Parts: sequence; structure tokens; C-alpha cells
Amino acid sequence: MNIDQRLDRLTERHEALAQSIELLVADNREVAAENRKRDERMGQFTERMGQLMTGIGQLLNIAESHERRLTDLEGGAS
Repeated sequence: MNIDQRLDRLTERHEALAQSIELLVADNREVAAENRKRDERMGQFTERMGQLMTGIGQLLNIAESHERRLTDLEGGAS
């Protein structure tokens, strides 16, 4: 194998590696974009879960208040 053939092979390998790297970079960008979207959805989910927990806490307070009232009414009527 002479020097020209070696240079041709090296050039082909270089081009193949460059294409592989371009594909990897494109895939990495795509994954990063998907991760950003997932993080945004997770943030929305977390916010909604917090609102839900607050609502449940408020309902618990109302239920406890009603329970006390019923207990007072039942105890006062006896």
C-alpha cells in the first residue's frame, strides 16, 4: 500500500468519523430538548401536586370542623 492509498483510507476514515460525530451531536441535541420538555412537564406536575395537596389539606380542615360541630351538637342535645 503506497502513501496515496494510505492517505485515501485515512481521509475516508476521517469522513466516516466526522459523520458519526455529527449524528451523535444531533442525537445529543434531540435528547437535551426532550429533557427540557420533560423537566418543564415535571415542574407543572409538581406545581399541580402541590395545589392538590393544599386542597386536600383544606378539605381535611373542613371535615374536622364539621366533625367537631356534630360532636358538639350531639353532646349538647344529650
